[in-house]
Amino acid sequence: MSHPPEPIVTARDLVLSYGDLLAIDTSTFDVPGGAVTAVIGPNGSGKSTILNAIAGLAKPAGGEIVLRGRGGRPGIAYVFQATKVNESMPVTVQEVVSMGRYGRLGPFRPFRETDRAVCRVAMGRLDILDLATRHLDELSGGQRQRVFVAQGLAQEAELLLLDEPITGLDLLSREAILAVVREEREQGTAVVMSTHDLGEAAIADHVLLLSGRVVASGPPSEVLTAEHL
Repeated sequence: MSHPPEPIVTARDLVLSYGDLLAIDTSTFDVPGGAVTAVIGPNGSGKSTILNAIAGLAKPAGGEIVLRGRGGRPGIAYVFQATKVNESMPVTVQEVVSMGRYGRLGPFRPFRETDRAVCRVAMGRLDILDLATRHLDELSGGQRQRVFVAQGLAQEAELLLLDEPITGLDLLSREAILAVVREEREQGTAVVMSTHDLGEAAIADHVLLLSGRVVASGPPSEVLTAEHL
C-alpha cells in the first residue's frame, strides 16, 4: 500500500489580506509534494493570493504557511500569466528563458554550457526552439505563455507555481503546457496551478476549492462535488 506524498506546503488557520481588505479567510490545507494541485474558484476568489502566499509574496495576516522540501525550503518557480507581463520588453525568447537561471548563478557568475543546455531543453519541451531569436511582441499569446513556462522550467525548482497557465490559449499551447505539467509530476516536481475550469481541475491529483477561503481540499472526486460547488 503506497503512502500519500508528504506535504510540500502546510497552511494552518491561514488568513491573507491586502491592508484592510480580507482576501483569504481562515483556511487550513496541505499541498502534496510530487503531485499536481489545482487551485480552483471564480474570479476574485483568492487564487492568485494563495499562489502569492506560497511564493512568499503575501505575508499571513494570521495563522501560518510552511514550506518543506526534500532538503529544507524548496526552490520555487512562479510563472505568471503572459497577459500580466509587459510584452513590449525588448528581449528575445532565448533571453527570457535564460533569466530562469539567474537565481542559481547570482549577479556576477557567467553563463556556463550547463546553463545553456538547461535552457535549450526547456525551450525544446515547449516547442519554441525555432522562436529563440524572436522578440516577445512578435509572438502570439500562446507562444508567449510557453516562453514563460520554459523560463519556469529553466529554474529546475522543486515547486512550480502556474497562474492560470492555459486560460484562453490555442490548443497547441494548451497541450504543450499540460504535457510539461504531467512530465514535471513524473520527475517529482510539485506543481500548483490556478484555474477556473472544472475540467482542468478534474485531471489534477489534488484540488483546493476557493471562495474567499479554502472551502474544500483533497482529491478531485471528493472536492468537485455538487455539494461543494
